[in-house]
Amino acid sequence: MSTEAIGIDIGGTGIKGALIDVSSGELLSERVKIATPDGGRPEDIVATVTKVIGKIPEVAEDTPVGVCFPAVVQHGRTMSAANVSDEWIGLEAETLFEEAIGRNITFVNDADAAGYAEAQFGAAKGLDGLIIMTTLGTGIGSALIFDGRLVPNAELGHIALDGHEDYEKVAAYSAKERDDLSWKEWAKRLQKYYSHIEMLFSPDLIIVGGGVSKHYDDFLPLLDLKTKIVPAQFRNNAGILGCASLAAHGAGSRRRDEAEVAVDKTN
Repeated sequence: MSTEAIGIDIGGTGIKGALIDVSSGELLSERVKIATPDGGRPEDIVATVTKVIGKIPEVAEDTPVGVCFPAVVQHGRTMSAANVSDEWIGLEAETLFEEAIGRNITFVNDADAAGYAEAQFGAAKGLDGLIIMTTLGTGIGSALIFDGRLVPNAELGHIALDGHEDYEKVAAYSAKERDDLSWKEWAKRLQKYYSHIEMLFSPDLIIVGGGVSKHYDDFLPLLDLKTKIVPAQFRNNAGILGCASLAAHGAGSRRRDEAEVAVDKTN
C-alpha cells in the first residue's frame, strides 16, 4: 500500500486537493482550492480538477489519486447530482476523470469519503460495530461503517418522515438558516431525524460532520438519544483525507464493484 496519495474533494462551491500521508492523515502539501465552475458541468469540473492536481507539488506519476463527488457512485457512474449540473446523472464519470488526468483514480461519494476519514483517523478510529456518519449542510449526507468497513452509497438524508418525503429539506443546516431557527428549534427537527435513524439501525455511534459541527455544543447536548452522538474531528479536509486513503488502499469503485472497503486498523 502506498503511504502517499492525492485527495480531491469536489463541492458545489469549491474543488480542493492535497497530497496526504495516509498513515497519519497529515497533509504533505498546502491545500489547493479553486472555485467550482458556474453551472458545475462535467467538462468544466474535470478541467478544474486537472488544474488542482497540477498545483500540488512533488507528486510522482504513480501516486494514487482519490476523487470524491456529491453523488451516488455506482461502478464509476454518477447516478445523482447535488449542487452540480444534471448532466452528471448517469455519466461514466470515473472514466471521464481518468482520461483527462491520465491515470487510474478511486472515485467515491463525498459523504462516504468523509465517513472513511473519521473511521481511519478520527472519531471512529479503531471502533467496531455500526457507526453512522452524517454531514449537516445544504442537505444531509451519510456514511455507514460496520466493523471498520465502509458500506457505500447510504442516502439517509432522503428518508420520508413526519409528512415530508425528503426530510433533509427540513432538518439540514440550510433549513435552519432558511427558516431562521434557533438552536433549540432546529434541535427539535434533528431529534426526530436522529431518533428515526436510531430506530432503523440501532447504531453504536453517530458522528455529526459538516461545517456546523464546529458549533456542536449549541445543539448536540439538546438531543436525547440512546446512541452516543459526537462531532466529527474533520470538517473541511474530511473528503480529501477519506478519498486519498481509499485510493491508497486500492479501493477504486469499478475495480471493486462497490464492495465493502476495510479500514486499516494497524495505524
